[in-house]
Amino acid sequence: MMLSPAPLRRALPDGAVVSTWTAPDGWRLRRFDWAAPTGKVRGSILFQGGRGDIFEKYLEVFGHWHAAGWAITSIDWRGQAGSGRTTDHARCGDIPDFAMFIDDLRGFGAEWLANGAGPHVAIGHSMGGHLLLRAMAERVFVPDAAVLVAPMLGLKGPGGAGVGEALAKFMSRFGPVRRPAWKGNERPHTLQSRQKLLTHDASRYADELFWHEAKPEIVTGPPSWRWVLNAFRSTRELRQSGKVASVRVPILGLVAEADGLVDPQAALAQLAGPPDAQVIRFGSESAHEILREADPVRDRAIAAIDAFLDARAPAK
Repeated sequence: MMLSPAPLRRALPDGAVVSTWTAPDGWRLRRFDWAAPTGKVRGSILFQGGRGDIFEKYLEVFGHWHAAGWAITSIDWRGQAGSGRTTDHARCGDIPDFAMFIDDLRGFGAEWLANGAGPHVAIGHSMGGHLLLRAMAERVFVPDAAVLVAPMLGLKGPGGAGVGEALAKFMSRFGPVRRPAWKGNERPHTLQSRQKLLTHDASRYADELFWHEAKPEIVTGPPSWRWVLNAFRSTRELRQSGKVASVRVPILGLVAEADGLVDPQAALAQLAGPPDAQVIRFGSESAHEILREADPVRDRAIAAIDAFLDARAPAK
């Protein structure tokens, strides 16, 4: 049974506003804002997706939280979707340094914390989960509570993360580092289709394809070699820093143990450190996009998030 009636997944909801936020360096990032229902303000959620994500993919779950009284905000990460490109390849996701993501989250997050009704909850999927945890560990962004969904706290590489990073360094020496690292799939050298890596729900996967066709300018394809190298580096440095254990923000982690894109064991290890962190595990029934999975997985995940927010980010 669905937790709430699914809103239209292929149309922006009434009252939602898509605009831009200008970073201190002048870069323009596409943003989504959906104010809480009048007279029913539960708090504010900042939702940040993963590499190549668009916020349109999450309209269904946004609808669930909005109906509960949450104001919803999201931005496309710099260099992907509707937030421009840092490479000449129009559909390649690239970033010179992950620190630029952190700077954007610092600036945007400060405005969001100052202007929205509390409690303030940050939710990050995949790369967004890594960047959110890194920002909290570096104390540049401190929400009232955080949810990390299939967080990219370690990458899968041939022979392990160390070999993968070494390979990325090697490949970056040959040709422009901003060139696409591979072609079509989310992960090279796999027999799994892109859909099977992301979700078992064909209709929800098709929603993303609908938005890509409707708005081809927001499509982001494979990452650049520079992104790959920076991702290995950022996740390794966060693990080695020991700073995650000092995070005092209440955290809920949702981990797909059969994840084919990020390393679930790295996530479990990292989330064992903070004193106020709990983890919900999913088995082979879930691929990478837990919030866009088939209903049994999705409903369990949403119920866990709702219970966590009621307990750790109660209404003010």
